[in-house]
Amino acid sequence: MLTFDKINLRREGFALSADFSVPPGDRIAVVGPSGAGKSTLLDMVAGFLAPASGRLLWQGDEITAHPPGVRPVSLLFQDNNLFPHLTIAQNVGLGLAANLRLSPQDRDRVASALSRVGLEGMGARKPASLSGGQQSRAALARVLLRARPLLLLDEPFSALGPALKFEMLDLLEDVLVETGATLLMVTHDPKDALQIATQTVLVAEGVAYAPRDTKPLFDDPPKALRDYLG
Repeated sequence: MLTFDKINLRREGFALSADFSVPPGDRIAVVGPSGAGKSTLLDMVAGFLAPASGRLLWQGDEITAHPPGVRPVSLLFQDNNLFPHLTIAQNVGLGLAANLRLSPQDRDRVASALSRVGLEGMGARKPASLSGGQQSRAALARVLLRARPLLLLDEPFSALGPALKFEMLDLLEDVLVETGATLLMVTHDPKDALQIATQTVLVAEGVAYAPRDTKPLFDDPPKALRDYLG
């Protein structure tokens, strides 16, 4: 379980509070107006920002002061976190070893992960030679290899067209089933939340509100969400 225990984030005149828990394996969409603090919330979970007060706990253990590298987290951002000078296989291999010193067994695991996401035979190519959807698939392959229990996504598919985004969310669903990971996904699109998220966190007015069931929330949104959705 991921627990935000009376968390208060403050930076340059900005404040955000959070006080709720997310059960293991749950899929949470994070929605709200631009600038409300959605990405800030994920950055804090990842360890890039420290709260001014409160505690962050994972499975009952406090991780508030843990550096990013030792947190049980994988991240995906809009640019898919791919290094342009590395091949796709090397980018995926970073999920196993940051120094890319991979054993033959590790290389087999990379090839298997690429095949799993539909990129078989593309490991030698550079990210620039792949389409946006293929780059997203490579990023998901790395998530598969890392097998971390907490997956943070910050609008990773926002640049994709509707059909391709739907396909990537389906693939994400497969990854979540395979890894059992807990998901926190920032999105501006209610359709994304409805497709993938069992619950949704609204971030607005300086508060990350406790998760609510996604469909009822969008069927009868509170004023802050209505104002955002228009």
